[in-house]
Amino acid sequence: MRIMLINHYAGSDYNGMEFRPFYMAREWIKLGHEVVIVAADYTHLRRKNPIIERDFDEQDIDGVKFVFIKTPEYHGNNLGRAKNIAAFCFKLSHNANMMAHKYKSEAVIASSTYPLDIYSAAKIAKKAGARLYFEIHDLWPLTPMEMGNLPWWNPMIMLLQAGENYAFKHSEKIISILPNTDKYIKLRGFDVSKFVYVPNGIFPDGGVARPSDEPQVAQLKSLRKEGFFIVAYTGNHSSANALELFIAAAAFMWDEKVKFVLAGSGNVKAELIVQAKGAENVLFLDSVKKDSMGALLEQIDVAYMGLAKSRLFDYGISPNKLFDYMLASKPIIYAVEASNNPVRDSNCGVTVPVGEPKKTAAAVRILMALDKAELAKIGANGRDYVIKNHEYATLAKRFVDNLKGSIDDGN
Repeated sequence: MRIMLINHYAGSDYNGMEFRPFYMAREWIKLGHEVVIVAADYTHLRRKNPIIERDFDEQDIDGVKFVFIKTPEYHGNNLGRAKNIAAFCFKLSHNANMMAHKYKSEAVIASSTYPLDIYSAAKIAKKAGARLYFEIHDLWPLTPMEMGNLPWWNPMIMLLQAGENYAFKHSEKIISILPNTDKYIKLRGFDVSKFVYVPNGIFPDGGVARPSDEPQVAQLKSLRKEGFFIVAYTGNHSSANALELFIAAAAFMWDEKVKFVLAGSGNVKAELIVQAKGAENVLFLDSVKKDSMGALLEQIDVAYMGLAKSRLFDYGISPNKLFDYMLASKPIIYAVEASNNPVRDSNCGVTVPVGEPKKTAAAVRILMALDKAELAKIGANGRDYVIKNHEYATLAKRFVDNLKGSIDDGN
């Protein structure tokens, strides 16, 4: 089958996130399918954006064919980002005939976080005689409504809502990384029989701790030798992660042999450092390279994940960070309130209420009281669960089988 996956933000191991389109494509190619990923040449998510000479420039990245569209650079969520999105969608739509005839796709997937690329994808699919599919990463426009406190009648929200409605109505299948998106689709008044759940995934060998010479890893090794119990958060420091509650939990354990570690960067890191001033049991570390993350996680005792309360989570979550922790066999303290709970399902840690740092501290004490064998068993539960339920090879087959099934049914 010939597949075109349109994802504005698609990256790779070389370029940086987002990784899911690249990993899915790589697995589909192994299954014998032809795949092309269509992406913007500039996004704020990538570590390294590609350099292209012209629109629709093709590049082979580790065996996956990418087609990049020139878009203007931007910084932050402002008019610049809107222009970037508009340029991508306009150029793709304007060149739909060329894209349809050149790649002769049988399945066209609109997969950008925002739903506005659905119109371009539909145009290409129609001209190619292909089936149209819609992949949901985040629920837009619900996400900007919740995160940005925007009303339904905001012009941008109405535009996004129109795109989502079109996608729900005209797509052959609606694939989502969120387990309970069917409830949202039903609430919107559309056909839930189109829904397919394909969560984010992992590669089993991704949890292997490889040697690293990064100073952050050495620092944690030193703390372990001194006998500290290390509870760590790794990743983006944003308001969505509610890390102020993680730091607040440290205040209840200032006289105990424990370190609360925050490794990474983000737009609220400076504020968090100010909040933690004077707290000797809180340690901030810089980000490590992706291939050093396993070595960093090897040096911690417990991983922490938290999210601020949001009705977005009524439809579930599928966080890569959580799966990385599980793959590394780390017990997890989970301060998230959502309709699904992989930590509870796998018995790989302790779930605590959001907004109650004292209970987070209590969870740390529970895990500190266990011996190494008991902690290892809890961590192993998570690894077994994530390999069983989230291996990319299995998820990619589930995804493509649903594409193939609907195409075969149409014939």
